[in-house]
Amino acid sequence: MDVYSRKIVGWEVYDTESADHAASVFHKTHLREGVGAESLVLHSDNGSPMKGATMLATLQRLGVMPSFSRPSVSNDNPYSESLFKTLKYHSGFPNKPFGSLLEAREWVAGFQHWYNDVHRHSALKFVTPGQRHRGDDIAILEQRSTLYETAKAQRPERWSGSTRNWEHDGIVFLNPNKSTEKEVYSAPQRKSSLEKATSSLTTTAAQTSLAGTFNGQDEIGEIFDGVVQ
Repeated sequence: MDVYSRKIVGWEVYDTESADHAASVFHKTHLREGVGAESLVLHSDNGSPMKGATMLATLQRLGVMPSFSRPSVSNDNPYSESLFKTLKYHSGFPNKPFGSLLEAREWVAGFQHWYNDVHRHSALKFVTPGQRHRGDDIAILEQRSTLYETAKAQRPERWSGSTRNWEHDGIVFLNPNKSTEKEVYSAPQRKSSLEKATSSLTTTAAQTSLAGTFNGQDEIGEIFDGVVQ
């Protein structure tokens, strides 16, 4: 997951966890995102796949700085934890174990599309992670701000205060309540962190539950552009 945009930039489902799998997922994601020589920090938990020799060697070769959660501190990966909660509590999440590894991968592929390109994220002011990742959110938020200001000017009696804040947030903190300069991620610098390694959704098929048809139309917290609410 990219901390700045919340986009799932890479994932895979394996039947086992290992440093080799984690390194493979990260390497593919690094190439696909075209990170190049830009500064990149990978923040992850302290699990053995993330601290294995293969994974650390891959990060070193790609020039990526590893960062790990503090031991026994459950909220050091807030965005990843939030993503996993969204996944597990999604209305399309199955109640039974996956019948096969293929079924697990098909379900996660559907979820990734929904999360990145359909789901309007409340913490992103109701733009999709994909829109924010591409920078499209700046124009979208400006249009919404103009729309709300126009509506207020036309019917001021309907507004008891200022309009909703649609200002673009250009800086993100890994831990908003206790962040340091090392934890700041911003769009211009693209100093993004693939938190928890492309999420490494290297979840075991046996641990995840099954399948069925993914409901890609289900949206959470949706706000329709062009409609004053």
